[in-house]
Amino acid sequence: MIRILHTADWHVGQTLRGFSREHEHRKVFGRLEEIVVERNVDALVVAGDVFDSQNPSGEAQQLLYNALVRLSRAQPRMTVVIVAGNHDAAGRLEAPRPLLEAFNIRVVGNVRRRDRRIEAAQHLVPIFDAGGAMAAHVLAVSYPTAACLPNLTRLDGDSGSPVIAGVRSLYAELLDTLRGQMDGLPFVLTGHLHVAGGIESEGAERRILVGGQHAVPHDVFPTEASYVALGHLHKAQAIGRDSVRYSGSLIPLSATEQPYAHGVTLVSVDGAQVTSEHIPIDRPVPFLRLPESGDMRLTELGDHLTALGLQPDLPINERPFVQIRLARNGLPSGFREEIDRITENFPVRVVDTRVATIPGTLNETVLTDPLIRLAERDPEDMFKLAFEREFGAAPGVAHLDVFHRARAEA
Repeated sequence: MIRILHTADWHVGQTLRGFSREHEHRKVFGRLEEIVVERNVDALVVAGDVFDSQNPSGEAQQLLYNALVRLSRAQPRMTVVIVAGNHDAAGRLEAPRPLLEAFNIRVVGNVRRRDRRIEAAQHLVPIFDAGGAMAAHVLAVSYPTAACLPNLTRLDGDSGSPVIAGVRSLYAELLDTLRGQMDGLPFVLTGHLHVAGGIESEGAERRILVGGQHAVPHDVFPTEASYVALGHLHKAQAIGRDSVRYSGSLIPLSATEQPYAHGVTLVSVDGAQVTSEHIPIDRPVPFLRLPESGDMRLTELGDHLTALGLQPDLPINERPFVQIRLARNGLPSGFREEIDRITENFPVRVVDTRVATIPGTLNETVLTDPLIRLAERDPEDMFKLAFEREFGAAPGVAHLDVFHRARAEA
């Protein structure tokens, strides 16, 4: 039996409303070190979005590589497999490959082709058990850019979508090319993309597929795979079948992820028998919603903050993040200044303020409400409203496809 720790969406270098997440990343990386030893992990998979930016700072790169070296030293025989996500620059991620391979770390970026044929060998990573015998493989595939899916054509069975057909064809081609090298051993497949039916996190995940396609069905992945390790969506969840899973991110990356149980997924493969276990990771700092449910009046905010019982001298990087939910009734136009005045007396970091919307409505009145900032409005709703104003009718699927493509490329 082999044990693979599935992780994704580290987003090293992220800031949340200007607040650094470095302290939290250091803490969760320390917990990862403990997990790989406690669970005697044979392979660690990072399914994309290693960095938060395609041009990460020197500090973010140092943080990542220090973490990888510590993980390797904690469990020296463990193979680490990293694939590029849509937030990563694949070439930058692959650049230190010769150095990383000395620590048994394999980085896989974009699909490359020569004479129209995939250079498939770089995508196949052998995994060895505790006794040193080859026991499985990881078929590592990064975020599918347009260059990864050349000559897209419409194929029957894919709802007329060339992108879905292209993704399906990419995985099928890789498997057909590499099957003979797998010696009949089980394999884990990676993917960094949105699979239809997955729960998104507002404000943290872009609709990323090329060609304006928002999501692919779970059946694009070959059923021969023992497990499909997905990245991109930050909530841990299975899609379509139990063996197709998002591990979720290590920490909340937006205020809407406050309810999530962040962590990693331990996958155990014993021949045809595959089991998965979600391992929660405690948050290095609290992420609070005030109030815990429903909404409150602005005059109640001070009482809620006092009830937290926080030490007034908490260092900035240990102060809890706070999402504030306010009732609309009686809310003054200058309420944001009042929030700043109240919260400056408490050791908290306010990262999101939401004003209750009118139940059952999402119309022009709500969208143009002066109490709601532009950043708090859903871009798709704004597009639909503008389209209806201009053309007197709701946008169709083709219009929304163009909108999502433009939004993804912005």
